[in-house]
Amino acid sequence: MTDSNSRAASAPFPVTEGREKGYQRAAVDVFLRRAKSSFDGEGAPLDSAGVRQASFPLVKGGYRISDVDAALARVEDAFAQRERAAAVARAGAGVWVDRARGEAQLILDHLARPKKKRFARSGPLTFGYRIDEVDHVAEKIVRFLRDGQTLTVEQVRSTAFRMQRGGYREEQVDALLDATIDVLLAVR
Repeated sequence: MTDSNSRAASAPFPVTEGREKGYQRAAVDVFLRRAKSSFDGEGAPLDSAGVRQASFPLVKGGYRISDVDAALARVEDAFAQRERAAAVARAGAGVWVDRARGEAQLILDHLARPKKKRFARSGPLTFGYRIDEVDHVAEKIVRFLRDGQTLTVEQVRSTAFRMQRGGYREEQVDALLDATIDVLLAVR
């Protein structure tokens, strides 16, 4: 067995092969050690939003993206459960529910804007998220928040949009998706 094969065999996640890119192994390992340390009450503080926003360089021979993302989802869930328990213990369940309800209302208010005008647009020569795809996901979020239709954290986490010139600005859409995940985690 070659040295790279033995390292891949002992890796905590499957490693990509050939031309396929994955998350840089060292970056993932460092982040997961930091997350564990923080969860154990040691080291720099980290919360569920920080886990959700983690990103890693893509490289050949990296960890397979889907496996790392699944692990990060579990880590985020653990942090979110702890945050909810601490908030309920500190202020009571009513305050927690009111906060989640307030966040949900802010999302609904934002998505009440007309289709194709829900978010700021990137410039005509720059790329943003495809407007029709974002509006489709926005309708799913509205149906969940307003009508109680099923929507899971995993569905929102795995949402991906193609790009288009003059599309919706990525950071605004991403912020709304993050807020939606916060609400979903709060009512889980």
